[in-house]
Amino acid sequence: MMSSDNPITLFSQNVRLRACGLLIENDQILLVKHVGLGESGFLWNPPGGGLQFGESVRQAVEREFLEECGLVVEATDFVHFSEHLDDGLHALELFFNVRRLSGELKLGMDPELGDRPQMMVDLRFWSKTELEHLPASHFHKGIAHFFSPH
Repeated sequence: MMSSDNPITLFSQNVRLRACGLLIENDQILLVKHVGLGESGFLWNPPGGGLQFGESVRQAVEREFLEECGLVVEATDFVHFSEHLDDGLHALELFFNVRRLSGELKLGMDPELGDRPQMMVDLRFWSKTELEHLPASHFHKGIAHFFSPH
């Protein structure tokens, strides 16, 4: 059971629809490190988050990139669907390719958490080679078919 001060409790015990973006530049993918997720206690995820009422999926991806990474992007092609079910969390996730339009890469915050501790602690671009040399449990399974971490 998760304590009420744990930010994950905000997202637990509900099915959540998430929109995620895959920003690939110079053969590297942008990922955000979230603590408190996965079997290793952290998980590197593509930027993304839950849809707000009345917002299109592409608009959600674009908003999440601005909030999490400081980047203005354009969500382009739908790439794939993934389902995440782990430790009280259940998310249906739609992945889109994105193209950077402007902005400076910087770690943002999740406004849904308010004054609670943030789960996002780092962000960076990863090469395929870097991903292949780390355990698959460190990365969101939604990127596995792009970079094949083991």
